[in-house]
Amino acid sequence: MLNYLTGYLSNTTQTPGEAGNFLWALIYIALVFAGVSGFVILMNWGERKLLAHFQIRLGPMRVGPHGLLQPIADAVKLLTKEDVIPDQADKTIFWLAPVWVVLTGFTTLIVVPFGRTHAVTDMNIGILYMLGISSLGVLGIIMAGWASNSHYPLMGSLRSSAQMVSYEVAMGLAIVSAIMMTSFTAGWNGSGTLSMVQIVEAQRIQGTWFIFKFFPLGFVAFGIFAIAMIAETNRAPFDLPEAESELVAGFHTEYSGLRWSLFMLAEYAGMFAVSSIAATLWLGGWLRPFPNLLAGKTWDMAFAMFPGFLVLLVGFAAFYNAARMPKHPALKPQTIGLWALGVIVALVGLVLMIPAVALRISDIEWFVLKVGFFMYLYVWYRATFPRYRFDQLMKVGWKVLLPISLGVLVVTGIVGLTPEIWKWMGGAK
Repeated sequence: MLNYLTGYLSNTTQTPGEAGNFLWALIYIALVFAGVSGFVILMNWGERKLLAHFQIRLGPMRVGPHGLLQPIADAVKLLTKEDVIPDQADKTIFWLAPVWVVLTGFTTLIVVPFGRTHAVTDMNIGILYMLGISSLGVLGIIMAGWASNSHYPLMGSLRSSAQMVSYEVAMGLAIVSAIMMTSFTAGWNGSGTLSMVQIVEAQRIQGTWFIFKFFPLGFVAFGIFAIAMIAETNRAPFDLPEAESELVAGFHTEYSGLRWSLFMLAEYAGMFAVSSIAATLWLGGWLRPFPNLLAGKTWDMAFAMFPGFLVLLVGFAAFYNAARMPKHPALKPQTIGLWALGVIVALVGLVLMIPAVALRISDIEWFVLKVGFFMYLYVWYRATFPRYRFDQLMKVGWKVLLPISLGVLVVTGIVGLTPEIWKWMGGAK
């Protein structure tokens, strides 16, 4: 068994699904589920702290050093909270809705390529699969709103369905523009591929990320997707399905405890999924920056160690803040906890900077850094922009993003085919 496991790691250039290795596929599924769940816990704390700093507050501070244990306290509270089901609700669908949303949120992640071989599987229709499965998540929201037998949840669920349909069109056209860019890769037979791994390979061969391809066309397509993905995940300023100022809490008004937490888990998983698509299609996926301009083993090693260096800086930041803590007896546990956290994070950073480790997992680190950038943008938008009215939301989707995305798609095709047209005309002469 040990030889079977280590043999796959040492010899394969394929994902477990491609290689038909079902044991490693199950291990990867468990790692992705655990990793994303941990990422959700970290994001929950990080979002609250970032929002607090944006608004010149402290945020969570009571539970653990700088509130680091707050997500655990919240999880215990939600697990032990009374689970209330409205008397006139459809109990079966009411129970099924959050489970459905979580399943669709996590199922999309099996085709996310954290590296060339670091994915559960590489489907030749990977992008289409992610879009199809993620769009099924809206059914869970509609089920929750309808099964609650209440006006506010029903209004929220109907808003969600209209919002998803409106912005999926522009999002899909932006994705098609990126897929078309793979067709203009000289000497490569993966033209027009829907495989997420092959799309990253096309960017590597072309020597440029698609955000810079046919500039500014790639950048505009990326911008359209970046706006649409916020609406797709019901996040501020497009969080109309759960607008607390008018719908109490929207589609999950009647949910509490564990069932409510499943909706929150699915929301963050959906944010991770669409951020993964954006990083893969336009930011080179697992590729490090400037692979063609700064080539060579020295640069490869430097960029491989950079994420570990960032983690080490976070550890030193914890040391710095622990040294600045007021010398008050009541804050002594906070100070000790912050020193301990700094030690742990610094040790992790040092491990990640070991050359053998850095080179082995640098692709995962760069992919996670790019996804983390988009997750930060989610929080930044929430702290910056006021919520749109629903008519404004629809106007942006249908009258702004849709025409622009159609124009970008057409112009991308024309620009990409222009060299072939000139070559054909020259041959005809």
